[in-house]
Amino acid sequence: MLEIKDLSFAVTEDDKDKEIIHDLNLRVENGKFVVITGPNGSGKSTLARLIMGIEKPISGQILFDGQDVTPLNITERAKLGISFAFQQPVRFKGIRVQDLLRMAAGKNLSVAAACAYLSEVGLCARDYIDREINSSLSGGELKRIEIATLLARHTKLSVFDEPEAGIDLWSFQNLIRIFEKMRSEIQDSSILIISHQERILRIADEIVVLTEGRITRQGSPEEILPELIGRTAPVSVCQKLQ
Repeated sequence: MLEIKDLSFAVTEDDKDKEIIHDLNLRVENGKFVVITGPNGSGKSTLARLIMGIEKPISGQILFDGQDVTPLNITERAKLGISFAFQQPVRFKGIRVQDLLRMAAGKNLSVAAACAYLSEVGLCARDYIDREINSSLSGGELKRIEIATLLARHTKLSVFDEPEAGIDLWSFQNLIRIFEKMRSEIQDSSILIISHQERILRIADEIVVLTEGRITRQGSPEEILPELIGRTAPVSVCQKLQ
């Protein structure tokens, strides 16, 4: 379980501190699929980076399975079972997809096992297993390979920062299918996604609305979505949130 207590974060602009996250409190229970949404600039991605340890808060605590991980770095949090998928996946020149999956799993995966993870995310294994993680891969391909590495890690908490960013409609539809499958299979793990896409919001167990660094609404899709999208039901609810 992830528990955030009185968390605050600030940046310095023109010699002045500007708070991005304000005394935020949040619990993500095991077995839950939670989506955090909100207008641009509300602190969503900052919160994701704080959870992973990429940024450090000015106050408050982050607890994971009862342990205070606030002082821990990215590597230490990863070892405890927290994984993170960036908006723009990192490219690793010279590293093959198979090598990346083996590093994620922390063991010498067989080719068959590595191919199985690629198949889980809708990629033809024989076409990708020996590909380099470089500019020859599209944004959608990189996203799915990154998700395959998270599956290989079997982490307790998977955090996705706007996974829909920069991908085409076909890749997005496949992304939804992957998340639906992940949601149906989570038991003692949990998934936290930063997104404003309606289709992702609809499959959540819980939606958390962040506005100006504070949680302003929280509840099931049935409770929260009507307030966000009204009767228009757009693909993205970002404008409604603003």
